[in-house]
Amino acid sequence: MPMTDGHRPTLCIGVLTLNEERRIEGCLRSAAFADQIVVVDSGSTDRTRDIAQSMGAEVYVYDQWEGFATQRNRLLAHVKTDYVFFLDADEEITPALQAEIEAAIKFPMPKVWETYWQEVAFGKPIFNLMGKKSLARLFPKSYLLRFEGVVHEHAVLLNDALPRQTFKSALLHYSRETVHDSLRKLTQYSMLGAAKRAEKGKTGGVLRGLASALPMFFRLYVLRGSFLSGGPGFLYAFFISLECFFRYAALRYDKNRLSNTVRR
Repeated sequence: MPMTDGHRPTLCIGVLTLNEERRIEGCLRSAAFADQIVVVDSGSTDRTRDIAQSMGAEVYVYDQWEGFATQRNRLLAHVKTDYVFFLDADEEITPALQAEIEAAIKFPMPKVWETYWQEVAFGKPIFNLMGKKSLARLFPKSYLLRFEGVVHEHAVLLNDALPRQTFKSALLHYSRETVHDSLRKLTQYSMLGAAKRAEKGKTGGVLRGLASALPMFFRLYVLRGSFLSGGPGFLYAFFISLECFFRYAALRYDKNRLSNTVRR
């Protein structure tokens, strides 16, 4: 954690990967300011690991998949710095956010820092007229115990009362570059969402799926203004709504085959 005796706080940026050769170079280039970059790979069959190593990252392979929380915990074991920032392979840190991160780790009192996403889908930034959900990404290493959760895993901290603050600058999130990629993610996130709800004893079905999907589409496309982004804005809202529908359809019709081991 930060000290006041002249010690310069250090930063690790950690990335989980699986067949991310299209995006990993841009992701790691944006993380080059960190003192340490750790990539935990889940068994890529493309050039992801070679590209990451060529850019100076420490690369560790854990291809026995046990879920996102387990992979983040494996990554955490390799962190040697005061702070750790978790970055996804389809994200990039802007220069403005970099400056905020560098200032945050110098702050004398430890905090958990959260970021917003600027979605970039089908080659275009997606408008968002309403408040965005922030995500905890920067942690003082000495306070971060582990991660838990099937999907959208959460951090378990030494002190739950640790102050939180949100960066003003957003992460660029290239979540849906193509229709093909979106269809792949539709399957993955739908099944993960179904598995998470099955663990909580929830029930699904077609009507329950529609009750989740239709309000989501209206919220994203109309209230949050993704219609202002044209076709990409429609596809963005549509695919997220489909995930909402199919997670409840799978919860009803695939209940005996659900697993939390589906990879991103």
